[in-house]
Amino acid sequence: MGGTNLMCAETMVGDQCRMRIMLVEDHLILREGLKALLETEPGFRVIGEAGTASDALASIEALEPSVVIIDIGLPDLSGIDLIAALRERKSTTPILVLTMLQCRDHLRNAMHAGANGFVLKDSPYAELIEGLYAICAGKKYFCETLSREVLSGLASGVSGASGDEERTPVHLITRREREVLTLIALGQSNKRAARDLRLCVKTVEKHRSNLMRKLNLHNTAAVTMFALRHGLVKREDARAG
Repeated sequence: MGGTNLMCAETMVGDQCRMRIMLVEDHLILREGLKALLETEPGFRVIGEAGTASDALASIEALEPSVVIIDIGLPDLSGIDLIAALRERKSTTPILVLTMLQCRDHLRNAMHAGANGFVLKDSPYAELIEGLYAICAGKKYFCETLSREVLSGLASGVSGASGDEERTPVHLITRREREVLTLIALGQSNKRAARDLRLCVKTVEKHRSNLMRKLNLHNTAAVTMFALRHGLVKREDARAG
């Protein structure tokens, strides 16, 4: 994707700056309501919508929005996986996560994947608008609730609790990547892992590549040792398949 107009990708319309927004949300009523609200804002325009990560990838590449609003809970891949996929494709488009989930692991993983801002779905609408302007200006943004409760922990890469457990690299990977990691440690091939997880082989290969990059693991033996060290598999089960 081109990078020349993606920082804010603002198109001048008369004297106004137009923010081109892409919505990725699987609940149609919520998506339509959000679109209607956003388009009441001067200079805002929703140029695309998607209910799945796969549809979103194609649309974002074709439409080149100024900013993308993504929900974490999508029916095919998670919103975190979608963010990671966009960053792997060299997209610099600002991404705002709009979610019901206040789980620190989800937020941490989304940050590591490349999200720029976070707003809870029960936040005031004004915070969503503030967040869009902030990330289009190159800033990180957290709604008030998240700023108050977890920002200090997220900024340092920990959840706010003390101890090495919260710093473990296992928190850097998504749920799906953890599933793939576990199956690799159990000795399963990409093909068998794809069958067990009901994914295509290429998707498993991509998850495998992502998790090895994030965790700085260079071969299957290193993956297995990592899984054992962090209790993801039992020693008697590792590489048994």
